Amino acid sequence: MNSMPATKARAMISREPTLERLAVARGVLLEPYGLDEPALQRALGTIREHRVDDADLYFQSTRHEGWSLEEGIVKSGSFSIDCGVGVRAVAGEKTAFAYSDELSEDALLDAARTVRTIAAAGQQRRVKVAARERIAPSRALYAPADPIASLDSARKVALLEKVERLARARDPRVVQVMAALAAEYDVVLVARADGTRAADVRPLVRVSVTVIAEQDGRREVGNGGGGGRVGLEYFNDERLAAYVAQAANAALTNLESRPAPAGEMSVVLGPGWPGVLLHEAVGHGLEGDFNRKGSSTFAGRIGQRVAAKGVTVLDDGTIADRRGSLNVDDEGHATQRNVLIEDGVLKGYMQDALNARLMGVKPTGNGRRESYAHVPMPRMTNTYMLGGNRPKDEIVASLKRGLYATNFGGGQVDITSGKFVFSASEAYWVEDGRIQYPVKGATLIGNGPEALKRISMIGNDLQLDTGVGMCGKDGQSVPVGVGQPTLRIDRLTVGGTG
Repeated sequence: MNSMPATKARAMISREPTLERLAVARGVLLEPYGLDEPALQRALGTIREHRVDDADLYFQSTRHEGWSLEEGIVKSGSFSIDCGVGVRAVAGEKTAFAYSDELSEDALLDAARTVRTIAAAGQQRRVKVAARERIAPSRALYAPADPIASLDSARKVALLEKVERLARARDPRVVQVMAALAAEYDVVLVARADGTRAADVRPLVRVSVTVIAEQDGRREVGNGGGGGRVGLEYFNDERLAAYVAQAANAALTNLESRPAPAGEMSVVLGPGWPGVLLHEAVGHGLEGDFNRKGSSTFAGRIGQRVAAKGVTVLDDGTIADRRGSLNVDDEGHATQRNVLIEDGVLKGYMQDALNARLMGVKPTGNGRRESYAHVPMPRMTNTYMLGGNRPKDEIVASLKRGLYATNFGGGQVDITSGKFVFSASEAYWVEDGRIQYPVKGATLIGNGPEALKRISMIGNDLQLDTGVGMCGKDGQSVPVGVGQPTLRIDRLTVGGTG
């Protein structure tokens, strides 16, 4: 049998994904700027001239493109490139941090010297300035492709025009349609003082649809959309039609809505995006920093019952192509499927490296930051509740008099007390197990830990959201996912207008 030439054979062999991502990151973030492994070691060595517990360099290059369309016209288009490096040292509970939007060895060493000075002074502040390698294990959850290049400009505009046509064709009461398309290509490289090297190549896309419907002088708004860590080819006709249906149906339904009743009642939450209530009211309280400091209502309660039996809550950064997923977190740790609450019992918290070290546990792959100009902290990825065994129709039919909320707008939560306030953007009044009419102005008011204990029915229809979530914490925003099955929660306070 004839063998092919050795050079051709080598060309056909692809590198292992972790090594491939490291090669891409070095090619984007180091080589064009005259940086190499010895330069990284010199910078980390400079930081470690002062005693520290941990130190790392976080290189990042982000390209972002956005298009928006209104009344059939492209109203705006944007393209941006941002790159830089964040330099951090940690001593005890204190963090010294500097960052530079210039990539060069001089800028890197200047940032490292600044961090060393801050660390030596025992201060904690954020400043902008002009060992042997060990490759960290990671995952392969999405293709390392550039989504911006996956469609040309004409096809991106055509996609938005299609969204508008679909929305206007649904109902003559649709009077205005706004559509937006966003694509991002993010390359990161983490170099830790212990010699660990990790990289990720992160695509992210999203389509957003807003529909305004009008009837008899009354106007209502509905929103839809989705995306993930994929290319723009993800948005096929079926998905676009689903986003449009979600937005149009919400607007048209609210045209028929009546003022929401108020008072204490049982509430049924729909599957999917309503999991944002779980994310806010419970998820943040399970992040390691709040629990280490004792400011969370869940602090010190590992092994205790904190929810009704049957309630299992996970934070899972390992789901393929999901908006909240990562191959490695922003400290170079592989993401995990973390069980936070199991059958109602608290099992653990989400941890970054600093809080894990101080709490005597291992990092959970939840160290996240908005960009190279920010410090990492414990953050959620994809947070959701597992399904039960009850059909949705049975849960809704169980309501004597109560609210069925299928979509949510904004909300707020107090981490220390667990109290939350959420506004329902789409909800229905139910009497004797039958949906009576849509309602507007319903606000859910409660306490996260108490609400977990009052879950009395769990549906068999677990859904994750369509890929639209953003989470804010301490001024930083990161993409996340949420999800849940249909749930019945007893004795929630509903603030209404009726």
